[in-house]
Amino acid sequence: MAALRERLAIPVLAFGGILMAVMQTVVVPLLPDLPRLTGASAGAVSWMVTATLLSGAVLTPVLGRAGDMYGKRRVLLMALGMMTVGSLMCALTSHIGVLIVARALQGAAAAVVPLSISILRDELPPERTGSAVALMSSTVGIGAALGLPLAALLVQYADWHVMFWATTALGVLGTALAWWAVRESPVREPGRFDTLGALGLAAGLVCLLLAVSQGGTWGWTSPRILGLFAGCAAILTLWWWQQLRAERPLVDLKLAARPRVALPHVAALLTGFSFYGNSLVTAQLVQAPKATGYGLGLSIVATGLCLLPGGVTMLLLSPVSARVSAARGPRITLALGTAIIASGYVLRIADSRDLWAIILGATVCSIGTTFAYSALPTLILRAVPAGQTASANGVNVLMRTIGQAVCSAAVAAVLVHHTSLVAGAPVPTLHGYLLAFAMAGTVALVACAAALSIPADPASRETPRTGRPTGAPRDEALEGA
Repeated sequence: MAALRERLAIPVLAFGGILMAVMQTVVVPLLPDLPRLTGASAGAVSWMVTATLLSGAVLTPVLGRAGDMYGKRRVLLMALGMMTVGSLMCALTSHIGVLIVARALQGAAAAVVPLSISILRDELPPERTGSAVALMSSTVGIGAALGLPLAALLVQYADWHVMFWATTALGVLGTALAWWAVRESPVREPGRFDTLGALGLAAGLVCLLLAVSQGGTWGWTSPRILGLFAGCAAILTLWWWQQLRAERPLVDLKLAARPRVALPHVAALLTGFSFYGNSLVTAQLVQAPKATGYGLGLSIVATGLCLLPGGVTMLLLSPVSARVSAARGPRITLALGTAIIASGYVLRIADSRDLWAIILGATVCSIGTTFAYSALPTLILRAVPAGQTASANGVNVLMRTIGQAVCSAAVAAVLVHHTSLVAGAPVPTLHGYLLAFAMAGTVALVACAAALSIPADPASRETPRTGRPTGAPRDEALEGA
């Protein structure tokens, strides 16, 4: 039985990552109908997405640090449990206030991937870590590609609460499997949790992401948005000062400032931006009415099926990305992935009218994302001590989240300024979509440059459990950083 649990640990953790991505996307097909179903305004309904974004961004680094200190399995189960409780609350209510709180609880699932990656580093021998981490990283795209069409089918043919009952059942299954198959990691960094640092980071991130996500609605020059940006700058400046002086900081800023850690974080932000543009713009483009001259007028279900090949490709190519990292190093894999993303956008610009070309371009972007996302956690694992892997990967995932939020705002700004009237309603023009593709492709090239700027790994031989060079003290894992 113990051998069976050990063999199933990787697929169980991957299942948890897929669940996280599914939870984030299942609400998308509901958004147009939720004002009618809940009796709430469209602005209030939009908070079902914003709440998940904010809580996920705040909780990912916090739960990552808690995992390093108190046990990664314990915190992983807590994150999966919060996600499941949030889904159950959505299944039981139609009240918009309760739904928003429930979606905020589901945001805790964002910590599942960095915690799982840290567990894999602690538990697996080096020759298996690369492929397992690559699979874990790919679950983000796989879950998103699966979640959208499945949710759309349930919404189309059943009561919308059924969708949340289904995700609740999946959440219970994922939590139970993780409790059974995943053992507690022996690697910890004991100490007192930095509560002040956690509160400061939470306040700063809420101000930042709220301003970015609501800027188009409230107006970028409105007092509320300007006040949020000013508050973000002031709070994060004080937080930075506090972290540098804390005995056990939430985020080790001295470590994070080293090139081998800082540049992967920058690349994560840029990659998150370029990756999100693919699914975001594709979904809007293929659903545009045929009267626009370029739109295909597809349903939500058909739109999800257009993105499905990309998710399947990510699953199939994750072992390939691990082999490239083993042969050439993860920074080369990251550079290759971001270059492939950029080439995918070249295809999107060349032809965004034919369905086959749209699917091909979107799939190429997904291939690049597979390579890039598999390389980022590997770069972090090689650059930080074993006792900080969950918190460092949590920060890396946070940077991806910020990149996605900025991409959403930037794409919205581009499309709003390039519209034409179709049947009396403003609709984005094809030129606007092509500009969005060009913007995302350019950001991917900047991410490629950042990847190539990452210093090469120092030569070292790692042990299976700690990830530290054999016979060396822990700090030696940072040599050359």
